[in-house]
Amino acid sequence: MIEIAILGYGVVGSGVAEICRMNRSVIQNRIGRYIHVKRILDIRDFPDDPFADRMTKDADLIFSDSAIQVVVETIGGAEIAYELTRRALQSGKHVVTSNKELVAAFGPELMLLAQENNVKYLFEASVGGGIPIIRPLSKCLAANVIEGIAGILNGTTNFILTRMEQDGIDFAGALTEAQSLGYAEQDPVADVDGIDACRKIAILASIATGQYIDSTLIYTEGIRNITSEDMAYAFRLGCKLKLIGRYQRLPDETCRLIVAPMFVPRDHPIAVADGVFNAILVDGNALGEALFYGQGAGRLPTASAVVADVIECALSTESISRSAPWRKSDRTLIRAHDACQVCALVRLDRSVSVDSIRETLKKTSIEWLESAAEGELAFVAGADGELTESDLELALSAWPGKVVNRIRLY
Repeated sequence: MIEIAILGYGVVGSGVAEICRMNRSVIQNRIGRYIHVKRILDIRDFPDDPFADRMTKDADLIFSDSAIQVVVETIGGAEIAYELTRRALQSGKHVVTSNKELVAAFGPELMLLAQENNVKYLFEASVGGGIPIIRPLSKCLAANVIEGIAGILNGTTNFILTRMEQDGIDFAGALTEAQSLGYAEQDPVADVDGIDACRKIAILASIATGQYIDSTLIYTEGIRNITSEDMAYAFRLGCKLKLIGRYQRLPDETCRLIVAPMFVPRDHPIAVADGVFNAILVDGNALGEALFYGQGAGRLPTASAVVADVIECALSTESISRSAPWRKSDRTLIRAHDACQVCALVRLDRSVSVDSIRETLKKTSIEWLESAAEGELAFVAGADGELTESDLELALSAWPGKVVNRIRLY
């Protein structure tokens, strides 16, 4: 029997308990033991819950119990979860989490603390929900230099953009629908402003490089400014409009990291993901490309990844194998955003003259598009690879109040 405790009985925490109950015999047949939820920590009461007899508000009952081998942290946030995770590791218990905010902020410290206490700190569910990506990237692809990672990493924004594309709903309407269906929080900032996707690509890039990538240093845009007209341009370009988190290893061994809406060609592998689904493409120098696709969120999909980490902890109690903690360095690997090359669709008010556009962007290519909205000009700049982010922003600053939108091409 594997004794575990769950910290936080919300969507994912309750899903972990449910999987341990409903798949008890399957798990026992596969690993020779079943998982028993001994304690659940939450400040709320759940008197009618099947696990009501396991509930406690006293964390000491968990950390002082030598029978509990694995602690599942599904509280969320980076304050209380951090303190409780530290206590669990210091008490010699493995910790499994779905908390991408905590991993992105304190991953190196917690991984080192786990190593010092001869236990594991695992976070498969922190990226991609139920999609296996952390373990394949850190173990199965360990013999590869990871040249690139690109993904649709947030199911909420993907649902919103899919509804806008397929049904002509505006952003506000699609967001309201996502909230009513439980896909988006009432405060959707982390999703729609790209923060959630930023944390996830930072975690993946840290695994790829072995060096801690600070998510706060990654250039990030959200989807609040996306309009129906942008969707029309996506169609004309043969693309889908997606919020993309992207890591690219550069020839000088620095990397480009960005989270932003991008036009993705319809025949590109990650363009297959619509609705709440995620898709993550990993490019290894030996393997080539591998696509990871599935539900990136949800109660049971995410909980399934958490329980898989619990099983790994239980199977390795005799011999602890682990990934090395991410190194911290004073030298950031991230190339300055302004110096990165860009190709983008630019939409301007028609009061800007064609001559002004050609003169301002004379060092790069311009491909004109038929306008999808009355009263504006639209063109793709930088397809020749001669345009940097700073060049583009300098050009746009020449037309104050005249820029309708600017969206990158993948």
